[in-house]
Amino acid sequence: MAKFKFEYIWLDGYKPEANLRSKTKVLEFDSYFGELDVLPEWSFDGSSTQQAEGRSSDCLLKPVAVYPDAGRKNAWLVVCEVLNPDGTPHPSNTRCLIDDDSDDYWFGFEQEYVLSENGMPLGFPENGFPRPQGPYYCAVGAGNVAGRDIVEEHLDLCLSAGLGITGINAEVLLGQWEYQCFGKGAKSASDDLVVSRYLLFRTAEKYGIHVDLHPKPIKGDWNGSGMHTNFRIWKCANLGARNSSNRSAKHSDPYTKTISRNMVLTTTIASPVCTKPSRSTRLATA
Repeated sequence: MAKFKFEYIWLDGYKPEANLRSKTKVLEFDSYFGELDVLPEWSFDGSSTQQAEGRSSDCLLKPVAVYPDAGRKNAWLVVCEVLNPDGTPHPSNTRCLIDDDSDDYWFGFEQEYVLSENGMPLGFPENGFPRPQGPYYCAVGAGNVAGRDIVEEHLDLCLSAGLGITGINAEVLLGQWEYQCFGKGAKSASDDLVVSRYLLFRTAEKYGIHVDLHPKPIKGDWNGSGMHTNFRIWKCANLGARNSSNRSAKHSDPYTKTISRNMVLTTTIASPVCTKPSRSTRLATA
């Protein structure tokens, strides 16, 4: 029997934006290759996460997705839904509301963030500001980018976990970066994004660096952060661009109504720790 580490990850009940929470469970198996059905539910103190009152604080964690964790030995990352003690979904659990999921729904998240230290973006001088924006976007070289070691380590961890990361780049603000995360199906795409953010926060934590998702971290003529959400309906794409655009715009049948509802729910789940929802939502049907 070998011991394996399972990091149970969930969203807390803070409003208006939830935070990521996690704790490690050690289990013994002869071998383990990512089987979800052998992972038990686990409890936590909901009174410490804005999900229960002190007089009745137990909440349950239900594993719903598992990913390899290359940052630790014999370790896995486990995305969980939060349940009430009686097994019903907790009010903070929006993932459970997606009742008609499909791999026909393709999502591409463009997650921007700022790496900061002592309240200022990496690369900013101790007093004052760097050169005006212009040379930092997709840049290379000292003075043009900051924090690349964290970004590269995060990328490798995400790829090792099997996440659909399709690219990274330095952004307009010095110390600001973006990664793109692709997924099929509302639940799977959201789970992937949650894990990618967890790995980003944990990686930066190792360096003593803060990850800022605030839409406007620095006042003045400095770039803000957001998360474009690109959406493609594979089934509609096969019907032809003109017809699918008309159907999607009118929401004229149960199929497109379900798509619209699940897209809203996915954006809600996928933006748990950002102080602003997605900057824009683009519907691509061709």
